[in-house]
Amino acid sequence: MSERKPAINYTSRDFVTIKRDLVDHARRYYPDTFKDFTVNSFGSLMLDTVSYVGDLLSFYLDYQVNESFLSTATEYDNVLKISRQLGLKPDLSPASFGMLTFFILIPANNSGAPDYDYAPILKSNSQFRSTSGKTFTLLEDVNFKDTQNNEIVVGRVDNTTGVPISFAVRARGQAISGELAVLQANVEDYVKFRRIEVPGDNITEIVSVIDSDGNPYFEVDYLSQNTIYVPVINSGENSSTVPNILKPLAVPRRYTVQKERGSVFLQFGFGKNENVEEVLDPSNILTRTHGKNYISDDSFDPASLIKTDTLGISPTNTSLTIIYRINDSAATNTGIGTITNVVEPIFSFQSEESLNSTSTLSVTDSLEVINEEAFVGGDPFPTSDELKERAYGVYGMQNRIVTKEDFMTAAYNMPPSFGSIKKVNVYQDSDSFNQRNINLYVLSKDNLGNLIKSNNTIKTNLKTYLNRFKMINDTIDILDANIINLRINYRVTGFPDTGGYAVLDSSKESLANFFQTRKNFEIGEPFSITDVFSVLKNSPLVLDVIDVDVSLVTGVDYSDSNFSVELNKTKDGRKINCPPDSIFEIKFPNTDIIGTIQ
Repeated sequence: MSERKPAINYTSRDFVTIKRDLVDHARRYYPDTFKDFTVNSFGSLMLDTVSYVGDLLSFYLDYQVNESFLSTATEYDNVLKISRQLGLKPDLSPASFGMLTFFILIPANNSGAPDYDYAPILKSNSQFRSTSGKTFTLLEDVNFKDTQNNEIVVGRVDNTTGVPISFAVRARGQAISGELAVLQANVEDYVKFRRIEVPGDNITEIVSVIDSDGNPYFEVDYLSQNTIYVPVINSGENSSTVPNILKPLAVPRRYTVQKERGSVFLQFGFGKNENVEEVLDPSNILTRTHGKNYISDDSFDPASLIKTDTLGISPTNTSLTIIYRINDSAATNTGIGTITNVVEPIFSFQSEESLNSTSTLSVTDSLEVINEEAFVGGDPFPTSDELKERAYGVYGMQNRIVTKEDFMTAAYNMPPSFGSIKKVNVYQDSDSFNQRNINLYVLSKDNLGNLIKSNNTIKTNLKTYLNRFKMINDTIDILDANIINLRINYRVTGFPDTGGYAVLDSSKESLANFFQTRKNFEIGEPFSITDVFSVLKNSPLVLDVIDVDVSLVTGVDYSDSNFSVELNKTKDGRKINCPPDSIFEIKFPNTDIIGTIQ
C-alpha cells in the first residue's frame, strides 16, 4: 500500500494562512505527537517561526517577480535597467541653455571712431556665475569685432571737445550651465569590459576621452555600434545651405555611458590594443557585378567598415584624460537678469603684441554680462512613470520618426547636454502648403518649476536633434505653446457641528494636493470639472458640493491669454476643451483655489 502524500495548499502565502495550514497538517498527520496548540506553547513558537520565514520568502519572491517587468517595477534603478533594455538611454543631469549678453568698452582711435584693434574675442569655456552661485560656461567664441551682428554706441566723450573716447559694444553668445572637470584615470593590466567611474554629482555630459598616446575614444549608444557620423565642413557650392556633410567614421575605440544609483560609468569593450579592429576599404564593400569595371550600386552599410567581434578596445597600460561637464546643483534653471558675475573670462586679441597693454587691460576689465532671457532646460530627472512611458515610446520608435508618438518620444529623449523639453505636443500643419509639415508645440520649466516658453537655443537644439530621425520629406516647425492660467472658485457644505474654517481648509488642501501632483497638464488636454467635484466630494469634512466655477486669470505673474472658458466648455458643462497649441495650468494652487462655505 503506497503512502498517501500530504495535501499542500500552494495558495497560502502569508503568515496567517501558512500557520493555519501548518496547524491543520500537524493535527492530521501528527495527532499523537503534537497536541498543544496554545499561543504560549513551544510548538506555537515553531509554527510562528516557520510561518514568518514563509511569509518573508513569499513576499520577496513576489517583489522580485514584479521588479522584473517594466509595467510592475517600482524601484527607480530597476525601472532604469529595464528601460535600458528597451533602448532608452539613461539621462545624465540635464543642463540649462540660453543666450548671454556681453558689454565691453573699446577705445576710440585718433579720428574718434571705434578702434577695432582693441575689440577682443571672448573665447569659449569662459565662465560666469548667477546671483545664486550657479556656474555657466560659454559655448562659442564671441567676436566683439563683428560689426554686422553686434551693437555699438558711444560710451564716453571728452567733456571739452565732445569727441568720443570710448565705445560700448554689445554682443551675444550661447552658454550652458555647469563647468568642465578633468579626470586622469590610470589603467594598467588588460581587463575585459573595463568600467571607469566618473566622480561627482550632476554630471551633464562626457566631453572627450583621450589616452596618453593621443588616441580618442568615442561615445556610442551601444558597444556593437562600430561606426559614427561626424560633421565635415562643406566646401562645395551649396555650403551656404548645407554647412556640414555627415561622414561615417569607424571607431574601434569607443565607450558607452551608464548611470547606476547616481554614479556615472564609462563602459569599454574587450578588444586588445595589439588587435586593433580591421578597418576595411569602402571600395571593397560596394556591390560590384562580375565582369564589370564599374559600380552598379553605390549604397552600403557603414557598419561594414569594421570587422569586429570584440565590441571595442579596452584601454590598457595607459592614462585616460576624461573631460566632462558638471553642474553645481541639480537645479540649473535661472531667471532673467540673474547671471551677472564674470568669473573666468578668456580673451584673445589680434596682434596683441602691438597693442598697448594698459588699454587691453582696461578693455578686459570693462566686461559685463547679463542674461536677457531665462536659462531653461534643466528639468529634474523623470519619475518612474515617466521613464516607463519613454521606454515604451523608444522601443516603438526604433530610431526613426514616423508617427506622432515618435516625434514626442524623440523630443522627450533629447540628450541632456542639449537641454530638456518638459511638455510637447505634435500636430500636422493643415494650413501649410507642404502637407507633411509638422508643428511641435513645446514648453520648458523655469527655476521655480513653473511652465515657461522654451528659449531659441533649446528649440534650435531640438530641431537639429529631430532631423537625425525624421522622414526625409517631413519638415518641422517648433513653436511655443500658449499657457492658459485658470482659477477655481467653489462652494461646499460641511458636516453638522464642523467648523466652517476647518471645512474650507480641508477641501482646499485636497484640491491643492490634487493639482500639485497634476500641476502641469499635457498640451491640448481638456480640463475636467467633474474631477474637481470628485476631489471635493471625497474630502473628509465636505458633506456636499454646491457649485464649481472655473475662470481665466491674467495679469502680473500670469500669462496673457484671451481664452474664453465659456465658449470652450462642453454642452454638459463637464469639461473645458483646450486648443491643440495650448496648455492649462493652475499656477499657484494655494492662491488660485478659492472656496466658500454654504
